[in-house]
Amino acid sequence: MNLLTIEHLTKAYTERKLFDDAQFSVNEGEKIGVIGINGTGKSTLLRILAGDETADEGTVTRGNHVVIRFLTQQQTFDEKSTALEAVMRDNRTELNQWSLESDAKTMLNQLKIPDFYQKMSELSGGQKKRVALAQVLLSDADILILDEPTNHLDNEMSAWLEDYLIRFRGAVVMVTHDRYFLDRVSNRIVEIDKGKIYTYPGNYSEFVRLKEARQNMEIASERKRQSILRTELEWLARGARARSTKQKAHIQRIEDMQNQAAPVTDAVVEMSSVSTRMGKKTIELEQLFKAYGARCLFRDYSYIFLRDERVGIIGENGCGKSTLLKIITGEIQPDTGSVTIGDTIKIGYFSQDAQSMDESMRVIDYIKEVGEYVTTKDGKITAAMLLERFLFDGNLQYSMIGKLSGGERRRLQLLRVLMSAPNVLILDEPTNDLDIQTLTILEDYLDGFDGIVITVSHDRYFLDRIVRRIFAFEENGHIQQYEGNYSDYLIAFERRHPREEETAKVMAKSVTAAENAAGKGHEKKLKFTFKEQREYETIDEEIEALETRIAQIEEEMTAHASSYGKLNELTAEKEEAEAQLEYKMERWEYLTELAEQIEKQKK
Repeated sequence: MNLLTIEHLTKAYTERKLFDDAQFSVNEGEKIGVIGINGTGKSTLLRILAGDETADEGTVTRGNHVVIRFLTQQQTFDEKSTALEAVMRDNRTELNQWSLESDAKTMLNQLKIPDFYQKMSELSGGQKKRVALAQVLLSDADILILDEPTNHLDNEMSAWLEDYLIRFRGAVVMVTHDRYFLDRVSNRIVEIDKGKIYTYPGNYSEFVRLKEARQNMEIASERKRQSILRTELEWLARGARARSTKQKAHIQRIEDMQNQAAPVTDAVVEMSSVSTRMGKKTIELEQLFKAYGARCLFRDYSYIFLRDERVGIIGENGCGKSTLLKIITGEIQPDTGSVTIGDTIKIGYFSQDAQSMDESMRVIDYIKEVGEYVTTKDGKITAAMLLERFLFDGNLQYSMIGKLSGGERRRLQLLRVLMSAPNVLILDEPTNDLDIQTLTILEDYLDGFDGIVITVSHDRYFLDRIVRRIFAFEENGHIQQYEGNYSDYLIAFERRHPREEETAKVMAKSVTAAENAAGKGHEKKLKFTFKEQREYETIDEEIEALETRIAQIEEEMTAHASSYGKLNELTAEKEEAEAQLEYKMERWEYLTELAEQIEKQKK
């Protein structure tokens, strides 16, 4: 069932046209991942879907009684309210009034906000984002719209959110850079590119395959057009004259072919590896100790970084990862211990915080502060040329930083760091707010980087791709070293910490939540919602219709076995119908079981 449709969408900001006659729809049960280069309009699309922003042209049609909840990048709260009060705000209904508090506490536990009664004013930015996420997830929504939901989540919380959204019965539209997350949760990928919206069935891996196939077909079509055009131009050159209506039409077709635009390939973020020569002495950490009050972040930590080392630092939010990076850069001093930096070491620090950027400064001036040009293996490259490679065209180069999107600012900040030619790159959550294409190119750049890379990241794909050693913050200020990438770390960690411990923790939380709910002295009465009742009455017919259609498609596939194009089209339609059938069967099982429980309840 269609929940929301956008038709003929046009939206522009001054000289930047984000959408040009674009189309978009959201159907029941869809999990849609929205991707695209920073600045193409991903967050704008989400705001239009949510009703927080209007289109310049086009229509937005929402189904009757469709409830939408929106997780924005910046949420506002009553700073005097508690975390629990903030989560429950606007979420109480007649059906959940007795279970809401217990559900809210359980979700806050999952998102590692243990103090339910802590004031919002006392929470960090990351904690506030997680409270906002819990508030949205707890709502009785038909469509969840999530803008970068995995930012500020550690790997454990990301895995929990994946499972939650997979089980969620409504539709989800999300912007995220987390490729593993997109692979697990999404059943449809939407790409925003040059003002248009392209849709691909399946998860992110399937999108990569299908997009490559589409681009190859476009390239093949363009080659064929160019070949035909050459032949036709030769015909004209031989002296053909427009003596008849037929010849005039032929010449007009040739002119139309000449005027036809070639397919535009994706702009590529190019980063030539630049670094300063490194001597034998690198960075030495000796007996580092750091605590805030009674909380010890790390103690007696020593390590010597090797040349060309690739280190990933992981751990729960607030455990001290960013603090360790700031101690290495000299921004923070340890309580005890020392950091020794080699004479030839030049650190490039890509931090989480872009607030230091002067919003009134032009983009090109921000880069020229580092230098007018940079020397790469390809020779000297000017600041303007380097900006072009980073997808900042002539107009954007002379724009104020304040007019850039959050992702564009991050890309600009990254470019400035790399332009300084460091031989040690320290990256604090580099994947936050960067688009997937930029991330892919950054990963390629780091593969060829001649120096040390130290990164804090929750992005599992990035860690798997880049690092060869993991530093894991564990209990009591202990930093444990693991060899290999993030996947290797998971295997080693499970060997050291049997899964039974985690299972016991989860079960204990569930029991506690159940006990809390029971302590209220109220038993939740089961009943169908209006939407579920309507679905229960029609689902048998819908299943039968899908089964019939699948049988028809199979017959059509047999009839068109020799037609590759038609066969591809039918295969895609069959896969979609089978996916819908699987979803409907799961819903049938759930609704039937619920109906039986409701009947038992009446007795």
